[in-house]
Amino acid sequence: MKKTISLFVTLFFMTILQAQDKMPYQIFDKKGKKTNYSKMLKEAGKTDIVLFGEHHDNSVVHWLQLELTKDLAKKRDVVLGAEMIEADNQKQLNQYLKGEIDQKAFDTLARLWNNHKTDYKPLVDFAKEHQKAFIATNVPRRYASMVFKKGFEALETLKPEERNWIAPLPIAYDPQLPGYVKMIEMMGGHGGDNLPKAQAIKDATMAYFIRVNQKEDAVFIHYNGTYHSDNFEGIYWYLMKSDPKSKIITIATVTQKNISQLEAEHYNKADYILVVDEDVTKTY
Repeated sequence: MKKTISLFVTLFFMTILQAQDKMPYQIFDKKGKKTNYSKMLKEAGKTDIVLFGEHHDNSVVHWLQLELTKDLAKKRDVVLGAEMIEADNQKQLNQYLKGEIDQKAFDTLARLWNNHKTDYKPLVDFAKEHQKAFIATNVPRRYASMVFKKGFEALETLKPEERNWIAPLPIAYDPQLPGYVKMIEMMGGHGGDNLPKAQAIKDATMAYFIRVNQKEDAVFIHYNGTYHSDNFEGIYWYLMKSDPKSKIITIATVTQKNISQLEAEHYNKADYILVVDEDVTKTY
């Protein structure tokens, strides 16, 4: 009886302490069980590719991306890549990494996102400082726009040099993938069948540039909007289609009011689900 009371008291005070210990995020596994950064890092060190899904404006996610990259680089060689820089800006990115142009010139010559300096520059600068490759993986936006307006057939009009910035044609596509179906549902049918195809050319191209820039005995860590790899679809689907034996872990980002328990709708969204407090500061 005394042991039971003692255990109850211990659990009670542990709960109180946890409630008082304010944390901006909590990591869960795909089954909704709490896990931690150390376990996620350990598994990342044993894989070939890490798809780190983010909310583009979330300060905690960007901080954790940088920390994971730094810690992973202590254990393995790494290659970095990101959705946020388009493939036809690889030349300018390489010039910056080599010190041939400065940040001002990079800003001018490349189409960088408005939040590049706060959210992605630290990652690029890490690659620059440590002489790591950083790959611009995304399809040029104008080509995704072409697909949205006219379908995959529009890509056939591209010149040979322009095709170097997209996944090889023809683009594999499964319209029944839940993520693509949901896109149409969310838009109420507006945008038609070409809306998910425009998403697919991004997913296919990012997967392609990850695959062709992989290094033996290195981990490719890729930063992308979480929707591009949630539920083991998108980029993940294309990577597995090209090599079903790939060792890949996915990280998804969600926000919740209560981070102590993963909401059921997020189960199986990724190997690791990063739950961030909804009050965390946005970067824009």
